[in-house]
Amino acid sequence: MNKLLLVIDVQLDFINENTKPILNEIIELIDSKKYNKIAFTRFINDKNSIWYKKLNYKGCMTNEGQKIALDTKDYKIFNKKIYSAVNEEFEKWIKDNNINEICLCGFDTDACIQKTALDLFEKGYNVFVLKDYCMSHCGKELHDIIINNLKRLIGRDSII
Repeated sequence: MNKLLLVIDVQLDFINENTKPILNEIIELIDSKKYNKIAFTRFINDKNSIWYKKLNYKGCMTNEGQKIALDTKDYKIFNKKIYSAVNEEFEKWIKDNNINEICLCGFDTDACIQKTALDLFEKGYNVFVLKDYCMSHCGKELHDIIINNLKRLIGRDSII
């Protein structure tokens, strides 16, 4: 069985004064060799998306903004147009790679991290949120609120 580090949406358009300090932490985590498998997600936005139409969100619409802000080496990258990383392609990859533990890090704690954690929990996966390796671009206060909420929703032992 394998332990997966899933690096969620660490993209140029999500980098600001709140998220930038976490980048080096994530790089160290990737290089730590604690994980048998590492994969990344990349959020793709366009003019047809609900984010653009309803929220007027224009981030992650360009190739530059969609770029992952650190070296992905030859690791798997899952492109997504929703908050969650959980879809058929991802679940097949988990099964094909005998993943039994999924650890989440990246951005934003209050959106894609939370939604992915909840979806994995509901599907019965062994999921952990690495709280010191996640952040919200809105800041630590919102990050901490969501981490406390996730403790309630997926269990205190799942937040490490």
